[in-house]
This record gives sequence, C-alpha cells and structure tokens, in this order.
Amino acid sequence: MTAGTRGAYRAYARLVLETMPEESRVGLTLGFVRTFGIPDIAQVLAATGRMSDEPRGRAKATGVAMFTLIGQGLDSAEGRRVVDSLRRIHDRPGITPELMHYVLACFTVCPLRFIDAHGHRPVTRAERDAAYAFHMALSDALGLPEPPGADGDVAGDVAPDLAAVEGWMRAYETRHFAPTEAGRALWAATSKGLLAARLPAPLAPLAPAVAASLLDQPLRTALAVRRPPAPVRALVTYALRARARSRRRTM
Repeated sequence: MTAGTRGAYRAYARLVLETMPEESRVGLTLGFVRTFGIPDIAQVLAATGRMSDEPRGRAKATGVAMFTLIGQGLDSAEGRRVVDSLRRIHDRPGITPELMHYVLACFTVCPLRFIDAHGHRPVTRAERDAAYAFHMALSDALGLPEPPGADGDVAGDVAPDLAAVEGWMRAYETRHFAPTEAGRALWAATSKGLLAARLPAPLAPLAPAVAASLLDQPLRTALAVRRPPAPVRALVTYALRARARSRRRTM
C-alpha cells in the first residue's frame, strides 16, 4: 500500500470522519446488524457470547477498527496492526472468503446508504469512488481473493465500482437471508442498547421499535422483526429529516 493508494480514498475518509461522522456510525452499526441475517455469520457471532453479553463493546471495537483503517490508512503502523488483528479474529473454521466479502460489503455500503437517505446531502460520485477504493484496498490487505464485481461487466465493458459490490451484496442476501435463533438473539441484544445509543436523544427511549424502523423488509423478515407501528415510523422519519434540515442550514 502506497501513499498514493491511501490518497485514493481520502474523500471517503473526510466523509465518514469529518463531514457526516454521526450518520456514518449509525450506518456502520446497521451494516453490522445486517450480517445477523446470514445464518453462518449469526452462528459465529452468537457462539462467542460477546454480542449477547456486551453488544455495545463488540460493535464499538468494530467501529474503532474500521475508522482507524479509514483515517490512518492501511499502510500505517496502526493500520497494519488492525489488519493483522482482523486476520486473526476471522481465521477460524466456517468463516469463508465469501462471508468476509459480504461483511466488508455491509461495512462499506450501509454507511453510504444511510447518508444518502438521512444525511444533509447525498454521497458524491467522488466519495463513492473513494469508498470503493478503500473497499478494494482492505480486501487486498486481508488477503482475500478478488472481490465480487471486481472484474466488471465484461459484456458491456463497464468498469467495476461500488454499485457492482452492492449488486452482489443484494443477490447474496436473496440467496442466504433466513431466520435463525442466533440472529434473533443478536437482534434482541443489539436493539435494546446499541442502536438506541446511536440514535438522536429524543428517539432513544423508544428503542427497539425505533431501531426496527431503520431496517428494510428483507432484513426484518430474516430477523423475525415486526414492522413498527405507523406512528413510530412517522416519528423516526420526521426526526431524521428535521436533523438533516438543521444540518443543511448550518453548512
């Protein structure tokens, strides 16, 4: 990894660390939750016991690792330490390269989705390209085989980008999302504390109903989560839109 490569995702680093850090943290948390819908991942997470006992600590550690890599660079001393730690943590039976690619896709795609939906402005093309550069660099640093979509659309000669990763991610979820006891237990532990801590203060007392409002229907089905009542959904939408409007006025 060179300084030039690190510069390729500088716009992404500014977005998630400076421009919209709070939205990025919520999006990263939602990306973490999204992995609960994949039975193999839910089983691995539940087996450690940490997610049920200390979900906030586990998610915080994941967030710190990702933001360290984004901010300091994969080739920095701290970045190399984090990459080595991630390799050790995930070097266990049952964790395949495909599962790792899915987790990385969630951690890259979901923060941008949340920013697009609830930030004071949408993600720019330059920021999206920078996010893809980071995604590819981290995949390479972890020694994973070429990420899904990295070879582009050969027939149309379309250059690979984050849209290809997101398309693969959706297709993977269509094939693999399924309800499990492990997934439901992980959601129960997470929605009662972790997501509430990531939400604006007025919404926190309504968790986990508020947290469920941030899930799309495929994920709610996989986690066996009921759709929240319309008044709760409306309140969440209003609060997030009001926050975005307030941020736009101060920019």
